[in-house]
Amino acid sequence: MRALVVGGAGFIGSHLCDALLEAGDKVVCVDNFFIGVKDNIKHLLGRTGFEFIEADASRLEVLSDAFKGFEPDYVYHLAANSDIQSSAADPLIEFKNTYATTFNVLECMRRHGVKRLFFSSTSAVYGEKEGSVGEHTPDLAPISYYGGAKLGSEAMISAYAYMNDFHALIFRFPNVIGPRLTHGAVYDFIKRLRADPSRLKILGDGRQTKPYLHVYDLVDAIMRFRDAPQGVTLYNVGVDTATSVTRIAEIVTEKMGLGGIPFEYTGGRGGWKGDVPVFQYDLSKIHAAGWRATMTSDEAVEKTVEQTLDEEEGKACRR
Repeated sequence: MRALVVGGAGFIGSHLCDALLEAGDKVVCVDNFFIGVKDNIKHLLGRTGFEFIEADASRLEVLSDAFKGFEPDYVYHLAANSDIQSSAADPLIEFKNTYATTFNVLECMRRHGVKRLFFSSTSAVYGEKEGSVGEHTPDLAPISYYGGAKLGSEAMISAYAYMNDFHALIFRFPNVIGPRLTHGAVYDFIKRLRADPSRLKILGDGRQTKPYLHVYDLVDAIMRFRDAPQGVTLYNVGVDTATSVTRIAEIVTEKMGLGGIPFEYTGGRGGWKGDVPVFQYDLSKIHAAGWRATMTSDEAVEKTVEQTLDEEEGKACRR
């Protein structure tokens, strides 16, 4: 299969490129390095079956040229501004990088006769709701610009899928972690402790509790369900368990040999405006379809911390 991965140099996208190549697909990775980094795909450059195109998916004709040159069978759309905090002061970031990229991907698919799409959506489309949320939870009310742009993207996918007989697979997933992280609590805590190992600043009250999904489990689910039927197929993808921000801080400090240092909380239920402090998924649909994550939330955090520290050590040795 000829796979076009939009946002393929990003954290999740680069792992997906790895899996697609292992499955024998030919892969073209499109990225403008807004969030993604070249290091994520450095190991793939020059590999048979892999091509990289530096291009901005928010520019329709530029993206259309990539489609025209490759003629993909399947498009994996992971381009977005996944750093929710960065768009809080500038909503245009989400329109350009999250919503406009989705419209352009869909329009390019229509123009070039491509029928199969994977779209990375998010738990942020639900907003702040009590209890467990499922795929058919009513009255979705995002509270971040990121969540709003993703929900709008889902609606546009629905329309394009109906009008053009697309096969669209949408995953709504929570915090995804693992090697090659570029932001988030694990990444931020390690970075802060490298700068000052005597204390750790934590946004909010530390009781924010969410499910953390390892990227290996997510990519496994994408590969397993990618042959979706015609129309839109939607799944929540995640883990049954959850991890508090304070617990993440404890794991990070323990793994770095800094256990017992003081935690300094900024206060408030959320870490920033638009942050959903407590979240729980209903995963019955994807479990009934035969998929479960192999790692709990805490296990995913522990493995990610170990992998991130190993990455740091490896980079230091190469200097």
